[in-house]
Amino acid sequence: MHTLAVVLETPKQLALKRLPLAETSGGDLAVDIEWTAISTGTERLLFEGRMPVFPGMGYPLVPGYEAVGRVRSCDADSGFRKGERVFVPGAAGCFGEVRSLFGAAASHLVVPARRAVSFDEALGEHGTLLALAATAYHALRGDPKPDCIVGHGVLGRLLARLTMALGGAPPVVWERDADRARGATGYEVIDPAANTRRDYRVICDVSGDASLLDDLIAHLAPGGEIVLAGFYSMPLSFVFPPAFMREARIRVSAEWRQDDLVAVRDLVDRGKLSLDGLISHRADAPEATDAYRTAFNDPSCLKMVLDWRAYA
Repeated sequence: MHTLAVVLETPKQLALKRLPLAETSGGDLAVDIEWTAISTGTERLLFEGRMPVFPGMGYPLVPGYEAVGRVRSCDADSGFRKGERVFVPGAAGCFGEVRSLFGAAASHLVVPARRAVSFDEALGEHGTLLALAATAYHALRGDPKPDCIVGHGVLGRLLARLTMALGGAPPVVWERDADRARGATGYEVIDPAANTRRDYRVICDVSGDASLLDDLIAHLAPGGEIVLAGFYSMPLSFVFPPAFMREARIRVSAEWRQDDLVAVRDLVDRGKLSLDGLISHRADAPEATDAYRTAFNDPSCLKMVLDWRAYA
């Protein structure tokens, strides 16, 4: 069995290739992929060769961790059925000698059933957003919820929506780009230069900008917390006295777990969380090279989705 896959051969060298696909074994699902989304965080770092040392790192590799498809085959006791639409976060180790980090950007995948999650058929391509929603949900565990979010990309928007869905007050979102500042639903987006508050209890940063820490600490209330929910390629540092004076806490939360994925799926199913308005660009799989460059370089691109249905 073979699959058509996006392959990063070396940094900035991307191709669409046909690769051998591992056979299913007990506990696996074979999935025909319909859509994959492009991450402008981890996948951009892989593309540019700036990804810090990470388990499984190395080229060539198949990137991606946001895939939606239909089950082609499964064990009778897997908990899934043939033809069911599922979200899968990748398929480590199924492409022979080509590495997978995280291996979702392909037309067919073999994945452990325990890593897949079914969801409402009507969600369609928006199911690719469940991983980012789960990342946001994981960052919001505990109280109080953020009253300030830095960055109004897809993850920042999901954080704002989830903050309110989980009972928090509408947060203030910082965004410098005027185009990205649009699209808020029920919360305020401001240019950080216009911010006058220095009493935020929780600031959640998804900018990925390692130079912001001192500025964020300066806007905290005493005993406040900064949640680092982006992915940072450069070392982070801060000046100690201002953090000492505020008794500031810093928490890293830039991942998600299976129970987070199930929780956000359930919130979407119950109408508590909307994923609308977050996919801005779409391309067919053969256009992957141009699609990745658009996703990484076009400021108007919130989320790019590749359509694999013609190759499923």
